[in-house]
Formats: sequence, structure tokens, C-alpha cells
Amino acid sequence: MQVLTNGGALNRDKQVAVVRQFTDLVAAAAGDPSLEGRTWVLLTEAIEGGWGLAGHANTNAELVDAARAQIAELQRAKGSCG
Repeated sequence: MQVLTNGGALNRDKQVAVVRQFTDLVAAAAGDPSLEGRTWVLLTEAIEGGWGLAGHANTNAELVDAARAQIAELQRAKGSCG
């Protein structure tokens, strides 16, 4: 499994936690606890400008802004449904 983040997003504690969580998810999804010992998680950090989104190479700040805008949109949609 490959996990792609922006550069510097995960400190060491977060790296360890992400690897554990994804390893557990893979084994649980497959219903095979033995997969924990055979699951590889590759943490990759994208360089500044290395995120391609909607045809544009985004800086980390642009990516964060886009994510925040999408989260806000989802929250508005959720609020209008309930």
C-alpha cells in the first residue's frame, strides 16, 4: 500500500500510527490477520508543487486550500440534508 502526503505532513509518531492503521485495515478487510506480517506500507512525500489535482501542479498551500474548500462544501451539503 502506498500513502502519499505532502512533504513534512507526518512526524515520526504519525508515520508509525499511519503504518499501523493501514496494516490493520488491510488485514481486517481481507479477514486474514496473517496479512499483518506481509503488508508493506510505503510512505511517500510529494515535493512542493508535486501534487497534480484537476490538471494543475499544486503547492502544499494550494492543496490544503482545496481540501478545506471541499470539506466545507461537504459539510454544507450534509447540513442541508438534515
